[in-house]
Amino acid sequence: MKTNLQLIKEENASLAPYAMKSSQSLGRVHKEIEDTTRLPFQRDRDRVIHCKSFRRLQAKTQVFVSYFGDHYRDRLTHSIEVSQIARDISRSLGLNEDLSEVLSLAHDIGHPPFGHGGEDALNEVMEEFNLGFEHNEQSRRIIEHLEKVYPHFDGLNVTKETLDGLLKHNPHNYKTYIDFVVSPHLEGQVMDLSDEIAYTNHDVDDGLRSGIFKLEEMSQFSLWQNAKEQVTKKYQVHKLSKDQETDSRFYSRVISNMISQMIVDLCLQTEKNLKSNHIDSLDKVRKFHGKLVDFSPGMKKKKAELRRFLVECFYHNPKVAKQINRGKKILKNLFFYYLEHPRKLPQPFLTMQKNGERLEIVIKDYIAGMTDHFAEEQHLLLKL
Repeated sequence: MKTNLQLIKEENASLAPYAMKSSQSLGRVHKEIEDTTRLPFQRDRDRVIHCKSFRRLQAKTQVFVSYFGDHYRDRLTHSIEVSQIARDISRSLGLNEDLSEVLSLAHDIGHPPFGHGGEDALNEVMEEFNLGFEHNEQSRRIIEHLEKVYPHFDGLNVTKETLDGLLKHNPHNYKTYIDFVVSPHLEGQVMDLSDEIAYTNHDVDDGLRSGIFKLEEMSQFSLWQNAKEQVTKKYQVHKLSKDQETDSRFYSRVISNMISQMIVDLCLQTEKNLKSNHIDSLDKVRKFHGKLVDFSPGMKKKKAELRRFLVECFYHNPKVAKQINRGKKILKNLFFYYLEHPRKLPQPFLTMQKNGERLEIVIKDYIAGMTDHFAEEQHLLLKL
């Protein structure tokens, strides 16, 4: 059985000089005795996977509400797909797979019910109190404070690198443990773009599966067309069938190929960026002003045209928008109900208020942690 020291030695020998190594970690906010058989970021991952907030992701909206159908993505399956892509990229680039993995699994842990509509709803009500809501910040808040499973501190007490890596969008509005501009490490940047690869491709899959857009409409996109040509050549599929199952098998292979294209492009472009900017250490990564992990200009263009289509034809489709708008209304009704009736909040949240937390923040924390169906149940129970 390998010891912690043996694993650290192997990691130091195998990872690239610009990777975030366990031996370089700044440690945890609350001092703990480190595990004898697991590296720090492995331990972080395990803590995230075993917390309640992570489990609730299986009942939170990705695009469709979580109960729309058994074969559509929810927040949990999305996070797993992001994690798989991030590990592949990190391995190819010689980065720390464990750190990329924990960031991927935790990046949406603060997402409220009803997807980005739910996020918009909470942000809109919080703005009335000169506050705001952003799910990446909420993810960090959950992991740093709201999960309560240890006797001597709140939160999961993950490493400082994991905490800082969760702040994708607004790092300067939050306490950070490392002085950085874009990301404290390349692994955080990998997670960010793995998120893009995952949702761009699985949203195409879910859109086709739901019938909101048709297979024939995808031929206008160069990324799809290139993948289609490669799949046709590989499997000798020369034309689409009228059979739904055959079409499903076909577009599954095309989407898989698109994911591969985007991963390879990102790895090649990132290697160019690292070389042209003379990045050969973690310290240079931290001091670099700009993005090092990125797509090529050509891939950015292909991805953007596909993204515009998804926004117009999928996310704003009446079938999707109706569910999301209903969810927004539910969350706003719940917020203002609890604002008028704070005693109806569960005891742990009443304790937070008693200990000095603003009521609006307490309510936000409670609602953000709800699943889709629990929010609907509470809305119905309270007759709102």
